[in-house]
Amino acid sequence: MFWVVGPCVSELVGDARQLSPSAQEALRMRAVAALVAGQDREDVAAVFQVSLKAADKWWAKWLAGGRGALMAQPRSPAAPRVPGRRAPVVERGGATGLLSEVEQQAVRQAVLGHRPCDVGLAGRLWTRAGVGNLIAKLYRVRLTEQGVGTYLRRWGLTFRRPGKRAVGQNAEAVRVRHQETWPAIRAKARAEGSEVLFADQVGIRSDRVTGRTWDAKGRTPTVRRTGNRFSVNAVSAISSKGRMHFMVFTETFDADVMCRFLDRLAGHFERRVHLVLDGPSAHRSRKVRAWLAAETRRFFHRRQRQPHVVCGYFGGPHVRYTLK
Repeated sequence: MFWVVGPCVSELVGDARQLSPSAQEALRMRAVAALVAGQDREDVAAVFQVSLKAADKWWAKWLAGGRGALMAQPRSPAAPRVPGRRAPVVERGGATGLLSEVEQQAVRQAVLGHRPCDVGLAGRLWTRAGVGNLIAKLYRVRLTEQGVGTYLRRWGLTFRRPGKRAVGQNAEAVRVRHQETWPAIRAKARAEGSEVLFADQVGIRSDRVTGRTWDAKGRTPTVRRTGNRFSVNAVSAISSKGRMHFMVFTETFDADVMCRFLDRLAGHFERRVHLVLDGPSAHRSRKVRAWLAAETRRFFHRRQRQPHVVCGYFGGPHVRYTLK
């Protein structure tokens, strides 16, 4: 967070080009301080009466070089600034010696700590093209994608699919399930010759993130998501043997939807099935438990009419024993 001593905001807003170098520096400091505090870039631009492009430029400078990058720099009299002209982007094909160690560290930190949209670029996942655009924006150097990839590998980053982690995840419960509960279920299924299915519901949303992004080797990147969206709901069950069953629905997932899915699922099996679920209330409701009890009774009624199947429980054809 910045602590800037200088003129009040009303003295800084307006046409920044008409301000003194010290006033321009104070304006940049205050604007970036607001961005660091979590203010939206649109709000910052409106409050300080600057363009979004200027706010994004100052934010990029802050990411690259911190407070020093926002300070007023003395102009060299031998190279006066020409109004309306920008330094050309230098096209380079390699990646050796183009960026200093400080510049490389700044870009690496920006990739690890921010999304492209946080620094004024398009998208939420880092690609080689996106990192190349960041380098061009900060240092006016344009690299080929191969050159950007060389830098990324040099920085210890790998191209991986981001994962998601629930905020309330219980690490101990996860350990128990992996090391105790699941091995017991698997052993029982093998002994019975039954099948294990894993079921869950999902909402396919308009803001779904696909693809991969660059991040540190050995660390799974995460993506923050927000905004308006629409979705289509589905519930599915899959097995390690490649079987998949699903049902699409539009209403909210509840016990009625769960029972309807269980009805459809039971119609595809003639043997015992172990269905592994997570802990939402719809999975543990009284209605679902009642369905399970009723299905158990239907199972035994079917077996009453299938003596050949019952015989199979004994490992071979039925044998009649006479007691004396």
